[in-house]
Amino acid sequence: MKIERMRLSDILDDRVAFRSLEPLDRNLSGLSRIRGDIGVPPRATPRKTSPGYAAAVVRFLQEAQAMRSAVQPLKRIIFIGDTRMNDGKAAGNIREHLPLMGFIGSDRPAERPSWEVDRFLVIANRWGALGRFLTKVEEDGFPIDGSTALLLDLDKTTMGARGRNDGVIDSARVEAVRLVIEDTLGEAFDETAFRAVYDRLNQVSYHPFTRDNQDYLAYISLMVAGGVCPAAEMWSGLEQGGLSSFEEFVDLCSGRQGRMSPGLVGIHQEVTERLSQGDPTPFKRFRYREYLSTVSRMDVLPAEAPRENVLSNEIVITAEVVELAKTMIARGVLTFGISDKPDEASVPRPELAERGYLPLHQVVMKVM
Repeated sequence: MKIERMRLSDILDDRVAFRSLEPLDRNLSGLSRIRGDIGVPPRATPRKTSPGYAAAVVRFLQEAQAMRSAVQPLKRIIFIGDTRMNDGKAAGNIREHLPLMGFIGSDRPAERPSWEVDRFLVIANRWGALGRFLTKVEEDGFPIDGSTALLLDLDKTTMGARGRNDGVIDSARVEAVRLVIEDTLGEAFDETAFRAVYDRLNQVSYHPFTRDNQDYLAYISLMVAGGVCPAAEMWSGLEQGGLSSFEEFVDLCSGRQGRMSPGLVGIHQEVTERLSQGDPTPFKRFRYREYLSTVSRMDVLPAEAPRENVLSNEIVITAEVVELAKTMIARGVLTFGISDKPDEASVPRPELAERGYLPLHQVVMKVM
């Protein structure tokens, strides 16, 4: 069987915005230029579920639409995502600006196929239901034409589909955390102890502490692995209420720099400085490594590799999402991709770009 390969830019061009909300199409105004217009405070970068994020995305879509010749203003949006909580909330906020219909998908093969309609959202446990969703959109009188935009979530939707291929995205991130900690601690690194902390904290029940921010989780794991705040002390503080926030953890570590190696001190100072600047991605070294770990999992296996082997080891593009996008592009629809992945983990640094590395949406991947 012939394996299709493509780039996400084949359906999106450079109409992509990562966490910084600075579209890679430089003809579009990024957050730094529009924050005053949409009411986002200086230095703040709204996250996906916030009203400011929705306002920025709608502005990007409207500008991209205006750049197309002989096309009427944007009137409606179709949104495709993978999480009912985050993507569903984002879709609801965007819908405050323009009419929207959305699809929240995943593959759950152990369950019977299900299809649920929740007001403007369809929630399905098969990505194959996207064809049925398109039919519903048309039956509901929601035009698919030149005044419509297709907004695609990228991670675990358009690539690394949730329930099918998302584990490879997670493995790239975990490898990046592990490598940064190992590089910093050297022979003192204990991978088993690191995973015991990281895996336990990487759960919804600890989101009040980690803020569901992988930079925070990586920093916490490093400081625990480095003995600045031993694991037993951290768990005790979390359970007894003596440690209730990430900021308290950072303050605790600031008072213990005497316990840190020079490498730990450097990372601690980098993270605390960026936190004081309001940067939501303060652990840059980790994110730079995540970019490399992610790219290394794209189109690396031979074409004849078994499907399950590819899905377990490579990040692939979701065929059903591509098919939907191509159908809608043929009918004049504008496409745009969004991702909460930090730019540092999605776009190569200048020195890597000079060596031929590309932004993730321009890297060739298999389609499955």
